[in-house]
Amino acid sequence: MKPIVAVVGRPNVGKSTLFNKISGRRIAIVEDTPGITRDRIYADAEWSGREFTLVDTGGIEPASKDIILSQMRKQAQLAIDTADVILFVTNVRDGVTAADKDIAAMLQKCGKPVLLVCNKVDNPGEPPMEFYEFYNLGIGDPMMVSSIHGLGIGDLLDAALEYFPPADELSEDEDIIHIAIVGKPNAGKSSLVNRLLGEERVIVSNIAGTTRDAIDSRLVHNGKKYVLIDTAGMRKRGKIDENVEHYSVVRALGSIDRSDVCIIMIDATEGVTEQDTKIAGYVHEQGKAAVFAVNKWDLIEKETNTMKNFKDRMLEGFNFMMYADSVFISAKTGQRVNDLFEAVNIAVEENQKRISTGLLNDVINDAIAMVQPPSDKGKRLKIYYGTQVSIKPPTFVLFVNNSELAHYSYVRYLENKIRAAFGFRGTPIKFIIREKGEKAE
Repeated sequence: MKPIVAVVGRPNVGKSTLFNKISGRRIAIVEDTPGITRDRIYADAEWSGREFTLVDTGGIEPASKDIILSQMRKQAQLAIDTADVILFVTNVRDGVTAADKDIAAMLQKCGKPVLLVCNKVDNPGEPPMEFYEFYNLGIGDPMMVSSIHGLGIGDLLDAALEYFPPADELSEDEDIIHIAIVGKPNAGKSSLVNRLLGEERVIVSNIAGTTRDAIDSRLVHNGKKYVLIDTAGMRKRGKIDENVEHYSVVRALGSIDRSDVCIIMIDATEGVTEQDTKIAGYVHEQGKAAVFAVNKWDLIEKETNTMKNFKDRMLEGFNFMMYADSVFISAKTGQRVNDLFEAVNIAVEENQKRISTGLLNDVINDAIAMVQPPSDKGKRLKIYYGTQVSIKPPTFVLFVNNSELAHYSYVRYLENKIRAAFGFRGTPIKFIIREKGEKAE
């Protein structure tokens, strides 16, 4: 595991701006609305040849009774508990506030190295008079930075590096499966992450859009390593009226892009909706391995064939993804949640499967012998041979005499024959049609 650096502090002191400056990417949502960063946000960063994980936290409001703010405080505490170094960010323009004092008292008890960051010192040279107040927090020497201009960031990271474990103690993570958990708001994504992790890692509330950002959490199950990416709930673009919602959809799509496999959450109490098919369509188009998790199954009244009937309705809505397995779960009770790991492992394996050219062409030739390729105006499609050119997803090039004769329906027929022979459960298959003489890319 890489060293973890947690960024904590009260709302609106510039934590997210500092986070983005260090990580070099615009990951945390940055707006002037207090409490925008509700959950922990993770990013990989590097300084002086050392890689580390940076964690941005929701602003700590120690005395707040607001349901979201009090849960944000619990999230920040979790980040503190797992961190190697803590950056305690304050705003020099405000001076020391009561909330700063409360957070300092909390950090003094945590037993972790804490660097006191005085942000918004935007002019180089002598510090402003307010800077000296921060010695009273008892956290050690404050460090001046301007996260917006990048001043003092290098010195801050040099100081953080002093507390990292020696590099040779850290084994590099290999063979980690990245799982994006996607679906419309309130389908139960955060509840599933918490169930899989066995800890309250992500804010769970029935307020739609609670999880605004994508959160990465690591876990090990039966010896295999996983990273769970809990994405912000994707809602219809017409309903995205805040900038924050817009960023969240972009982030969710980005999470799908960097995943190995997607768990697509379906709310059993609502059935398959148009929004579900759009989300699944994006996963399919990106060539990702996929598993459907039908959540809240504990709330459904069961009769004979209830599950079969639901599966049949799913096949109608997701007829382009008939290859994906469905697991009927309850994130709340834990019912069948462990079965998801088996389905995920199969889908990832199949997404990386390679078929030899000889075996592939045996199947193609048998398929052609059973059903002749289509013809148009006396000219018939000839398929000379096929070959697999890549994985993630498995991609095949078919060399033909005339690409215009390769109708979608016949290619789909060949796909079904290839799946019958080789499996490819849980993964899309892509075909590239080339006329003989064209080069395969």
